Amino acid sequence: MTAYCIANVEVHSPDVYETYRQHTLGTVQKYGGRFIVRGGDVQVIEGTWMPKRLVVIEFVCMDDLVRWYRSPEYQSIVKGRHDGARTDLVFVEGAVAA
Repeated sequence: MTAYCIANVEVHSPDVYETYRQHTLGTVQKYGGRFIVRGGDVQVIEGTWMPKRLVVIEFVCMDDLVRWYRSPEYQSIVKGRHDGARTDLVFVEGAVAA
């Protein structure tokens, strides 16, 4: 079952975050993931949630997603995100195909 990493990123140090961002794609691809959403315009239609920079990454399964997040490749760059932005991050399984 597919799994998604969903992040709301509020960048406070653009230079630091940009260095992190430039290195993320290679780590995601290595573990079979692909970006579905990577920033872009957000239109709030209902509610009060005001995401700053919304990111959605799709993986084949939750195991691959967790392996990516815990991988040495990703862990070697994640400090750049921690230092350059405040992030809300969740992992969620996708819907079962009907």
